[in-house]
Amino acid sequence: MPGKDDDTTPSLPDPEEISRKLSEFFRSSFGEKVSVTAMPGVPGFFNDESDDDGEDHDIRSDPAASPLLDFDLIPKQIKAHLDRFVIRQDEAKMALAIAVCDHYNHAKYLRKLAEEDPAAARAVEFAKQNVIIVGPTGVGKTYLVKHIAELVGVPFVKADATKFSETGYVGGDVDDLVRELVRKADGDVELAHYGIVYIDEIDKIASSATFGGRDVSGRGVQTTLLKLMEETEVPVRNPQDMPSQMQAMFEMSRTGKASRETINTRHILFVVSGAFSGLEKIMERRLRQGSIGFLSPGGDTATEKDGGRKNSEEPITQDFIDFGFEAEFIGRLPVRVVCDSLSADDLFDILKHSEGSLVRQYEREFEAYGIRADFDDTALRAISAAAAEEGTGARGLMTVCERLLRRFKFELPGTTATELKIDGALVADPETALAAVLAATTPLGDARALGDVSAFRRRFEEDHGVRLAFDAGAVARLSELAEASGRSVLEICRERFRDFHFGLQLIRKNTGQGTFPVTAGAVDDPDKYLSNLVVASYRGNDDGGDAGKANDAGEATSEPVA
Repeated sequence: MPGKDDDTTPSLPDPEEISRKLSEFFRSSFGEKVSVTAMPGVPGFFNDESDDDGEDHDIRSDPAASPLLDFDLIPKQIKAHLDRFVIRQDEAKMALAIAVCDHYNHAKYLRKLAEEDPAAARAVEFAKQNVIIVGPTGVGKTYLVKHIAELVGVPFVKADATKFSETGYVGGDVDDLVRELVRKADGDVELAHYGIVYIDEIDKIASSATFGGRDVSGRGVQTTLLKLMEETEVPVRNPQDMPSQMQAMFEMSRTGKASRETINTRHILFVVSGAFSGLEKIMERRLRQGSIGFLSPGGDTATEKDGGRKNSEEPITQDFIDFGFEAEFIGRLPVRVVCDSLSADDLFDILKHSEGSLVRQYEREFEAYGIRADFDDTALRAISAAAAEEGTGARGLMTVCERLLRRFKFELPGTTATELKIDGALVADPETALAAVLAATTPLGDARALGDVSAFRRRFEEDHGVRLAFDAGAVARLSELAEASGRSVLEICRERFRDFHFGLQLIRKNTGQGTFPVTAGAVDDPDKYLSNLVVASYRGNDDGGDAGKANDAGEATSEPVA
């Protein structure tokens, strides 16, 4: 047996293990309603007042390294950034850009002032420009806030308002939103002080006049959100969270004091949004009532109620109150933004021009199977028109595309198909188009061959700016060579088409051609195939011929699988 003077000591279990064992013990002994929330005899542990030796804050990062000190954006720059990802919504982009710039310029100023004169910084009045966004589903509300947070470089937290309750017993605790900022900032408490909290579905917590009983997700949640949106201190550790209690206990055993880290919400920007179905009826009723009275024929009754606007398209504070929000709650959201519904033309612009276009996603998905998907404008127009009928904004694009291309994703992988042209005819009659594609392909025993061909083709195009279109015969021939030699298709492609780009770039210079078909003959004798293409390109300059029509035998090349 080891003596008492031995250096070996048993390792302590981590807080998660202790938490699990304690929870199991209390459940088995006292039932589900008992949990550990405090440690008796430990001074200052989870008490409201901290010890004299305790710390109010634990700033883990160097303030000079914060991106906030480098904030120098102007509203036009933010809008230009949002234009890359979100189509239309110009008014919303402008309002958000201004609110963000004002908010972080204020925060930057106050932070520098606090370093020079803390008393003067505390005396500065600061009215936060929290934002409420109104708009139907799928118009880009979340995208707007997400990309602003990425541009500014601050942590971003998104949550659904319906998950919270007034007390945290039934649903989530609203303070957890602020704690989540710390996690998104990788534990950097100082950076979390300047994060962005986005709460969607905020219209779902509006109180109903006919609602009876205890309100655990409406009026109560509004009240608890009030303190967060203005200024309050939120403990970094949730006193009701078992792992947090264990961490505090271990810290207490190591240092003899409990740290009380807090996050001040003064500089956290809150953005809420919702579809607000039924709000338009409240606005119409207000405008209709405003036109009745002494000034109705040519007066300004409605204009006065709308704050001086002659044609009110934006909801006013009273509209939100009538919808079911507390005046104190809606008053802390001074910036009101309305997003427009998206037409079929808008959806086409999203597919065609947005950097987050769904087209890019589908191209990557087909590319994973070794198939190059090529969407033309006729297909994008048809998809956009069908998505507009769905009535779910940009989300309707996914619904239409998934329904349209589901069978293609199932049937084409594992065949010699390497190209899929998605045009208006395919959208109009996908079954006929799929049958035609399958008729031109054969099953491929080694599915890895398509992946190798795809990888080589993608890298070749990235490196040399010209595109290779392997047809079914070329893929089948490469598979045969790979099986016979014991090498991969990718290795064979690199070997046989190593110098292909020199000739293809010359042809592109002569003819402007950017895509070149690769046949089984090209795989067997790449030098002869390329030589014929180069000769044909020079002839094309003289007689208008097409370099792509010549192959190693001097005949028309077979078309890539479409």
